[in-house]
Amino acid sequence: MDLVDLVDRKHRREEERNENGEVTFAIPEFKTGDLVDVHVKIVEGDNERIQVFRGTVIQRHGGSSSNASFTVRKVTAGIGIERIFPLHSPRLAKIEVVRRGRVRRSRIFYLRDLRGKAARVTEKRDLRTAEQKAAAIETEQ
Repeated sequence: MDLVDLVDRKHRREEERNENGEVTFAIPEFKTGDLVDVHVKIVEGDNERIQVFRGTVIQRHGGSSSNASFTVRKVTAGIGIERIFPLHSPRLAKIEVVRRGRVRRSRIFYLRDLRGKAARVTEKRDLRTAEQKAAAIETEQ
């Protein structure tokens, strides 16, 4: 075993096994334009707490490799804040997809120049019928 494999195993997210014995990771599927809640572990002295950073994903980098990352942007009090998170960081407690966004580009840096309602990302609608949604859920399980 070489050093790279050892570091990858140490820093890769916790694996979960389903009833078939297949390995699944706790990272949800999300893309550029999605509104996400990133739960980050913050260490202050002896205490550890979780802080939620909610924003729009403006970039994904590195695919599914061990050094993959993503950038999340939010606007607070008229000031834009961007944070870059390593995808497999042990500091990430959870990633939740709040809303799916419909964008045509993989990197939406043009949001930096937009203000107010112009900076909104349209929501991706699911146009399937109720029966089709139920059938898709059954096939997933």
